[in-house]
Amino acid sequence: MRIHFKTSYENDIRLFPDRWSFFVYAALVAGAIILPWLLDDFFLGEVTNVLIWAIAGLGLMLLTGQTGQASLGHAAFLALGCYSCIILMEHGVPFLLAFPLAGVITGIFGTLFAIPAVRLHGIYLAIATMALSILADDIIVMLAPWTDGVSGKFAPTITIFGLEIERWTTPDRFYWLVLVVTILCTLAYRNLLRAPLGRAFAAVRDSEVSATAMGVHIAFTKAAAFGLSCAITGLAGALMGFYAGAFNNETFSVVISISLLMMIVIGGLGSIHGAFFGAIIIAFLPQALSMASDTIGGLLGANNVAIPGLETGVFGAILILFIMFEPMGIYGRWLKIRTWFELFPFARKDMFKRQKSYLKTERLR
Repeated sequence: MRIHFKTSYENDIRLFPDRWSFFVYAALVAGAIILPWLLDDFFLGEVTNVLIWAIAGLGLMLLTGQTGQASLGHAAFLALGCYSCIILMEHGVPFLLAFPLAGVITGIFGTLFAIPAVRLHGIYLAIATMALSILADDIIVMLAPWTDGVSGKFAPTITIFGLEIERWTTPDRFYWLVLVVTILCTLAYRNLLRAPLGRAFAAVRDSEVSATAMGVHIAFTKAAAFGLSCAITGLAGALMGFYAGAFNNETFSVVISISLLMMIVIGGLGSIHGAFFGAIIIAFLPQALSMASDTIGGLLGANNVAIPGLETGVFGAILILFIMFEPMGIYGRWLKIRTWFELFPFARKDMFKRQKSYLKTERLR
């Protein structure tokens, strides 16, 4: 068991709590860099998909897990980031400029949406964001001169300093590009949590009344959370467009918003690790079910076994089980297992008893 002996207030905001944590994350990054030499193109594409979903999860985690604002409309911001990046590149803007601009544009629209939306709470905010996600489909069709409507668009080849990057012809280069964006987004998220704004996010999440008493501007904090969350989500949407190769108004449906929310709940709300754990589940579950169906079909002597709604049903069952038995998600379960081993044989079951987090001050709202 490691003991952290803190000698100053700066110890609480260090990027890594100790050298061991730094070594573990450095080893993970090193392993991710050499992954293209260890996997074939198919599985490398699946890992790339996991990283893209993880970036989108970080965006929603910042809003829902860190600030406590439920959103079912992030598919609209995924679409905005995707179309913004592709349209800018079609007008001659290089990728290195179009990609961050797509995040900025999405963040601005997210902030504008947040100005009236911050007045809503709980289920009402979720309904408002869900309505935005549903309207995004019609908006894309109405803006057909820019978005090509139902015909959709094809993602162009990415060119960085003369080096061409394409999801199908150069999957290793595209993987490294996504990996770099993932690392940068993760570091930005982690540093934001160490900043005063990140602490304000947590204060608003825990109790708006208490946060106001401490001098936190609630409306500004929520709007900032929306803007930053949408900016990260817009970057993920742009990468999703390049990953898919072709997309239209039906690509970013409201189902994507629901899946994204369920992903961070299963992974673990309020943690960076939860976004990655949830992304692994949502990205690999379809392939795992497909392989299982092929195996069962082979045992039964059938060519393939098609079960309508199998993926949705299994994902829903996983979500229900986590809500009932492990509300803290996969990362919460990992923390409990790690703590049990660290304290063995002194660990007790009552150490992990769920505590009520409801604050009476919230009744004043």
